[in-house]
Amino acid sequence: MRTAICERLGVEFPLFAFSHCRDVVAAVTNAGGFGVLGAIAYTPEQLDTELTWLDERVGGRPYGVDVLLPGKVDAQALDHEARLADAVPERHRDFVAHLMGKYGVGGAGGPIGGPAIGSPDELGRRVTAAGAAGLIDVALKHPIGLVASALGPPPPELVARAREAGVPVAALVGTVEHARRQVEAGADVIVAQGTEAGGHTGEISTMVLVPQVVDAVGPVPVLAAGGIASGRQMAAAMALGAEGVWCGSVWLTTEEAETAPAVKRKMLAASSLDTVRSRSRTGKPARQLRSAWTDEWDSGQESPGPLGMPLQLLIAESAMARIGAAAERGEPGALELANYFVGQVVGQLDQVRPAREVVYAMVSEFADAVERLGRLSG
Repeated sequence: MRTAICERLGVEFPLFAFSHCRDVVAAVTNAGGFGVLGAIAYTPEQLDTELTWLDERVGGRPYGVDVLLPGKVDAQALDHEARLADAVPERHRDFVAHLMGKYGVGGAGGPIGGPAIGSPDELGRRVTAAGAAGLIDVALKHPIGLVASALGPPPPELVARAREAGVPVAALVGTVEHARRQVEAGADVIVAQGTEAGGHTGEISTMVLVPQVVDAVGPVPVLAAGGIASGRQMAAAMALGAEGVWCGSVWLTTEEAETAPAVKRKMLAASSLDTVRSRSRTGKPARQLRSAWTDEWDSGQESPGPLGMPLQLLIAESAMARIGAAAERGEPGALELANYFVGQVVGQLDQVRPAREVVYAMVSEFADAVERLGRLSG
């Protein structure tokens, strides 16, 4: 499994683990993979704390940081940069209050934002180039091995600063054209993410996308993402030309995961048909567990329709903080609404295991799959 990207980044296995949870990142890195911490959940100060914690626990082993940099944001947000929450239309506020009342979650209303996610303006600014710059400044002060840019080409200043620090830049793509643009913008690694993946995805499947991207951007290394949660799927991705795999959903049911217990139980019981691409959480199409929240926003008769990013993110995450708390209390309406980002592989996630055990199981099954293919080829 010593692919070129293993040599470049100094890892034992080309298994990249995206997670918002530092414990998962540390566990995978210490097991020989490469953990990548999603930074959107943190202020620059909080990110510095998280990365310091990681530095103290990974013993110099490499890990990465992922920032969310959408190519486009809601025009209304640009008009209210001083206070983004003011850009949320009243009808959308009213609809959230209506859902809270309809499902009996903590009364019929509540403010946009709240202590669970911090200032709504602060949250919204984290998904702009200016907001991400603060997170990148912090990340580059730590011995990270990779900085990843999602949803848009990395800004030239990000690439320049990463290069100066000797840190490779990875970029997530959902089409061949996106991959070409990312390479032109300076990306050193391309993550070809199929529609099966959790979070923000396009419409092309991993099996189709990966070989097309490999052919389009070679010799730039490509990681495969979407629908990969086992060693057999990892072997398939490598057979398509990928130098490694980028996984997110498989860590959501691990012991260390940040996933709320009520949502984790829903994931363990879900099938691969229980996810949907919806704009209801962030304003951009993102695969997640289907729930009353996605149904109400996407097809409910009273829905005003999701806003763009970052405005939908503001109202959704504020509401989800209340919904999550109510779901943990066992409130049935909140349990109907509760969801989280997850890919179609949720259908094969049926037990809670330590992240380290997941790494070793994937590597072992990968070896078995390769041996089987060797026998088939004579």
